[in-house]
Amino acid sequence: MTDNAIWTRWPSREALSRQAVSRPRRVLAWAVRVLVAGVLMWSVFDDRRVHGWAAVGVVGGFLMTGGLAWLLLRTTLRHQLWPSLGCVAGLLGLAFLAQTTEFRLAALVVFCGVAISALERLPLAAAVPVTVVSLAGFAALNDDAWFTTAVTIAGMSLAGYVLRLDAESRAGAQRLLAQERAARAAEAESATLAERSRIAREIHDVLAHSLSAQMVHLEAARLLIEGGAERDKILERVVAARGMAREGLAETRQALSALRGELTPLEDFLTVLVGGGETAEITITGERRPLPAEASQAVRRVAQEALTNVRKHAHGAKVRMSLDYGEREVTLNVRDSGGSPGELSGAGAGYGLLGMRERAELLGGSLLAGPEGDGFEVTLKVPG
Repeated sequence: MTDNAIWTRWPSREALSRQAVSRPRRVLAWAVRVLVAGVLMWSVFDDRRVHGWAAVGVVGGFLMTGGLAWLLLRTTLRHQLWPSLGCVAGLLGLAFLAQTTEFRLAALVVFCGVAISALERLPLAAAVPVTVVSLAGFAALNDDAWFTTAVTIAGMSLAGYVLRLDAESRAGAQRLLAQERAARAAEAESATLAERSRIAREIHDVLAHSLSAQMVHLEAARLLIEGGAERDKILERVVAARGMAREGLAETRQALSALRGELTPLEDFLTVLVGGGETAEITITGERRPLPAEASQAVRRVAQEALTNVRKHAHGAKVRMSLDYGEREVTLNVRDSGGSPGELSGAGAGYGLLGMRERAELLGGSLLAGPEGDGFEVTLKVPG
């Protein structure tokens, strides 16, 4: 920050407001004000000269002083320089008036108050001249020894500047607290959005897998009906679709269990998924260990999607699935031997493996899928 900026910069609005001031400090500040006002009222009205219209004038002067002081607080809070200087000029005018009418104590208090308030609330370029004028009036009116007066002036100057620094420090702490709260709120919102995205992916993956498989069998049944196929073949497809619906329901329940953190062991899931038939086998290598929920779900979904694609595009092909627990990552490989395309090799939108690749990349892993020999190979790697 340049020197000019230091001299022309206002104290921040947080520093000038009382929002960050603790309740005990506010109570103490009001107690001091009431005490000073009480002492001044007592000292003035104890004077035998104050009666009749003089008393009315004194009360008016007190009210004007209080009103100008309140306006000074408002205008400095809004960073309005000229209205603030106008309030200062009015207060100094009342102080000089009190001095000429020999209400010396009231004049001294106003001079001191203006000097301290200027240093606390105005830009330094305006505060310094105001403070000099106020303290000059105080020095001219004070009857103490010059050394005592000098020490008093230095103390008041220091007090005003310390109040300014204290207010800025308090405002800085308030801003940091507000930023911390905003950061926590943003973090909580981000966590909520991430959890919603995870739930959305789980629901999408379950429904996409289950409904796609059902569609394969139902569409095959439709084609068989149109082709005048035998009843047993049509019934076989319908029963298969019903079986996929049951599997989909079971997967939905499993997805809900996963969202609650209740996952079955990954090895058991893959073994059940493959089914132990002659056309599919599974190999598990490495030291088995629990995986993070997201990584475990990614492996499960990729295995399901790969097997669904085999049923659709290489009906009757032999499938070899392997799960390898590496030191820092887990690798799932699904390879089929190739086969004749199913009746619905073109069914589906083709987004299954794309969604799995996005899921893997979100976890910091990768997914490769492509032809391998006469068949097709899918390889997933995720940290775990």
